[in-house]
Amino acid sequence: MRSVRHQMNAAKFPMHRDLAGFDFDSYKADQHLVKQLGTLEFTDTAQNAMLVGGPGTGKTHTATVIAVSGIASRGRGARLYRTVDLVNVLEREKSPGKAGRIASSLIRMDLIVLDELGYLPFSQAGGALLFHLLSKLYGHIRMVITIKLSFSERSSVFGDHKMTTALLDRLTQNCHIVETGNESYRFQHSTLAAKSRIEAREQTRRRTKRCQRQHPSRSELRARANSLRLRPVCISPRIPQGTKKPNRRASKTGQ
Repeated sequence: MRSVRHQMNAAKFPMHRDLAGFDFDSYKADQHLVKQLGTLEFTDTAQNAMLVGGPGTGKTHTATVIAVSGIASRGRGARLYRTVDLVNVLEREKSPGKAGRIASSLIRMDLIVLDELGYLPFSQAGGALLFHLLSKLYGHIRMVITIKLSFSERSSVFGDHKMTTALLDRLTQNCHIVETGNESYRFQHSTLAAKSRIEAREQTRRRTKRCQRQHPSRSELRARANSLRLRPVCISPRIPQGTKKPNRRASKTGQ
């Protein structure tokens, strides 16, 4: 247990996700293939895995599930890097005395998760450093890569068409492709959550109005009572029958 906990911490996952809590009904990923990759048996046969889909479709989530399952079931060592962060580390490593440290540490891993390849641009020099690192690791360790670009757009990953084509050809030679679709899980669920909040607010408002009608407050009761009170009525003096009413106009004329 201590070794598994240590491997989980060393992997630097953005969140802990496992197969037990994976919502296959909400994600478009192939359930059978994800569970199969979660055993990490593909690493024994020199294969990689690539998760392809639009933003918010669960690529990082699925990659984390695969790596966590491999650590928990087989005690394998894994490390997750966001591509831009790895390029930044490689550029800082160029200073004298530090070159090659990242490659030496990663080559001891059983699995590397390279997240968000092609999401954010980086310099051509950084692309060359990443290319050389992955070329050095190729054949020694297995990788799970998340990428959102279509095949026609992938030439822009390293800023060089030939470089990108050469590396992606290697990585996809013996590779499991997991498609996660293009419908954003986060957007879909944020929309549903917003609708639920609006409906809950409307229900609360209707319930409050109903309760106020059934149980009016003291001020409302007082207002109702005041509206029902009899107001004073001005009654004219009673004139006996047969008596003519005084003609006010005539009296005014006589004056």
